[in-house]
Amino acid sequence: MEEAMLYEKEDGRVKCGLCSHRCSITEGKRGICGVRENRGGTLYSLVYGKVIAAHVDPIEKKPFFNFLPGTRSFSIATAGCNFRCEFCQNWEISQEAGKYKDMPGTYLFPEEVIQQAKENRCDSIAYTYTEPTVFFEYAYDSSVLAKEGGIANLYVTNGFMTEEMLKKYDGFLDAANVDLKSFSDEFYRKVCRARLEPVLDSLKLMKKMGVWVEVTTLLIPTMNDSSEELRQIAGFIKDELGEETPWHISRFHPDYKMRDLPPTDPGKIHEAREIGLDSGLRYVYAGNLPGDLGENTYCYNCDHLLIRRYGFTVYENKVKDSRCPNCGSKIDGRL
Repeated sequence: MEEAMLYEKEDGRVKCGLCSHRCSITEGKRGICGVRENRGGTLYSLVYGKVIAAHVDPIEKKPFFNFLPGTRSFSIATAGCNFRCEFCQNWEISQEAGKYKDMPGTYLFPEEVIQQAKENRCDSIAYTYTEPTVFFEYAYDSSVLAKEGGIANLYVTNGFMTEEMLKKYDGFLDAANVDLKSFSDEFYRKVCRARLEPVLDSLKLMKKMGVWVEVTTLLIPTMNDSSEELRQIAGFIKDELGEETPWHISRFHPDYKMRDLPPTDPGKIHEAREIGLDSGLRYVYAGNLPGDLGENTYCYNCDHLLIRRYGFTVYENKVKDSRCPNCGSKIDGRL
């Protein structure tokens, strides 16, 4: 166990300040995430250094398309999540944490994370698969060491962290892919057991902090795929985060508690992508559609093909010195 960061003691209870649930936790109980427990008036992380998944992935799998394309990312996760998404695709490791007395996983401490990243020639470490906010202490300590070793730190997150957490992370977090699951607070409350506004606040603060942000929306049939809602999401990204912010629109497949819905029609992904481009976004990507032209990166100025992909593999990258070789326009990101 490791004493948690960002909490306050209050008459035997502890109030966690890590995510926007701000759980008030009584003695012997855990927060919504299932991995932070009040023991004797002290809040502990039960998952520090205990990975439930550790893999070398292409960075495109996170997905990041405008940040170090074609490189490897050492990807780690612990058990636990602060959302209860009914469509969760990693539910076996994210949604079951509260049932365990002792957390599942294998110990891999921050020094070992950095060592493995270097041994596997990874340019970044991704805190991913589950929600990294709930294992912040572990991610933070790893991030500090990664920064010292010239390795980038990536968050793949639902964006429900607090302002305090993000400010604590300032200077160590290089890039984040944030799930903007819907533009409806009702959707967030009903389907994820969370709220929309804190996610929007986190996105804006990350941009203000200089974190490279990419946004992902999983398009779920009948749930968040109306043209009106897609225009709202695209408009928020354009107006609040900037036209340079990539938007990944990913195909849903039935899983967990949403097995009764069909996979997203590819035509709907294409429609959403056009909405994003028509709204003025420079980089709008089709996700979970291997071989689709929407996987590629094009110059926003002359439409020249810059980065050609198939699935998570980069087959060609024509960007030179962050510029389009055809028209000379500066291409956004860390390329």
